[in-house]
Amino acid sequence: MTGPRCSDDKSAIRNVVDTWMAASKAGDTAAVLDLMTDDVIFMVPGRKPFGKAAFAAASDAMKHMRIDGRADIREINVLGDHAYIRNYLEMTITPEGGAPVKRSGWTLTILRKEDGRWRLARDANLVT
Repeated sequence: MTGPRCSDDKSAIRNVVDTWMAASKAGDTAAVLDLMTDDVIFMVPGRKPFGKAAFAAASDAMKHMRIDGRADIREINVLGDHAYIRNYLEMTITPEGGAPVKRSGWTLTILRKEDGRWRLARDANLVT
């Protein structure tokens, strides 16, 4: 897809990623959850796929950690009301009173447009 709508969609998708990163840094789990579809599925190494409730529980368990990161979007493709992002993430997670832990890796994310908003629907995250 090309043209003005595609450009607007790509900009909106970049805003989803920027909002996700800022909300993660601020510890605003509610804002992050709002960026997901209700049927979202995450796939990460060494774990069975999980959904929104498990993501929320994991985020709650990390509420005393500081998370900072950078997303480098390498590719966005819009296909009607679906889109995908190929992205490279660099994260620093600092436990309360602990040393920072750096993680990085690739993600492949599928987004779905619902009620005029792009939301994350599927995420394969290879950050290690």
